Amino acid sequence: MNADDFEKLLRELRPRLHRYCARMVGSAVDGEDVLQDTLIKALRARAEGTVAENLEAWLLRIAHNTSLDFLRQRSRNNVVPLTEDLEDAPMPEADIVVVGFQTFLQLPELQRCTVILKDVLGHSVEEIAAIADCTPAAAKSALQRGRVALRQLAQQPDDMRLPLTSDASRQKMAAYVRLFQNGDFDAIRAMLADDVKLDLVNRLKLEGRESIGRYFTRYAEETKWRFVFGAVEGRLAMLVFDSGGPMEKPAHFVLLDWQDNRIVAIRDFLFAPYAIEAVDWVRLA
Repeated sequence: MNADDFEKLLRELRPRLHRYCARMVGSAVDGEDVLQDTLIKALRARAEGTVAENLEAWLLRIAHNTSLDFLRQRSRNNVVPLTEDLEDAPMPEADIVVVGFQTFLQLPELQRCTVILKDVLGHSVEEIAAIADCTPAAAKSALQRGRVALRQLAQQPDDMRLPLTSDASRQKMAAYVRLFQNGDFDAIRAMLADDVKLDLVNRLKLEGRESIGRYFTRYAEETKWRFVFGAVEGRLAMLVFDSGGPMEKPAHFVLLDWQDNRIVAIRDFLFAPYAIEAVDWVRLA
């Protein structure tokens, strides 16, 4: 497999890898960071001569270890009580998909890993054992317990995390969204720091006010988007809805970082629709 074919396959597998990373770390946004670290490690390993017979399993092994490293750095140790009543039947796929990422995070690591790999991504117990570096018996036991626990957790009221931010932060983000709604992109450009960074997730990264000017021009030319002030995973965000489709859920979202009254970073998930799959979001206006 040449380098171009390898990178093409990485792009095709990216949504599946994100499904794993996001549920392992309990966040679509953090899951994207873990995914990017995973792909960097994979590209580096390939450049050093690593050859994988089963590319997806190899990537998932890297994603698994990268997710655990991320969680350990964040020092989150969640423990949940489990029933001794084991059950083999998986949750229906539709139910698994809509379970919030934070719900998965409440499962112990191996249970979380096995449920995601089996019921979300469709891997066998033997493949799961190889990825998680455990025995098939341990993987099967963790899967059974994880399914029971996830059913219990999924029946609890949703824990919608609202952003705990200052009035000033809310006002700045709300003003940004209003400018998008009004199409006043010149006013938005005036809010940018000279060295502002744009991460158009899964597509490109740019730096500098002049370099990202075309980004706003593209939004100005597209009339289907509807912009709403809201929050994603407890972070202030601009929710973007597609008026040509169902308006019950955002098509994607945009996050900003500020320094004083200047925008220093924009993270736009337009080309990463997989990130909205089961993310916690809420309108704030």
